[in-house]
Amino acid sequence: MHSNYICSFSSCYYDKEETLYPGSACDSSTTTFGAIVLPIISSNCNSCHGGNTPSAGIALDTYAGVKTQVDNGKLWGAISQSAAYSPMPKNGTKLSACNLAKIKKWIDAGAPNN
Repeated sequence: MHSNYICSFSSCYYDKEETLYPGSACDSSTTTFGAIVLPIISSNCNSCHGGNTPSAGIALDTYAGVKTQVDNGKLWGAISQSAAYSPMPKNGTKLSACNLAKIKKWIDAGAPNN
């Protein structure tokens, strides 16, 4: 009697942007609101949280609107997808580790209007 065996391996993994694209190291050393944070928020958040009728009344298209959400802890909670917050972007891909690091560095610096 002869038996055939099939062996299969599969796995899930999460790549880091820095590993996949080694030439594009994340540089958060010069993170400013105007040059770094606002463009990230504009491209990932403002389709819902911008304009005249922002979703949930949360406007993120101005410094004042973003700063309000930073001060109450909801911006970081939502974009880092912490358990107690509604994960943002809603029904979208989580921001890259690099973009999260840049925003966190800006928040930790006091979220200046620079």
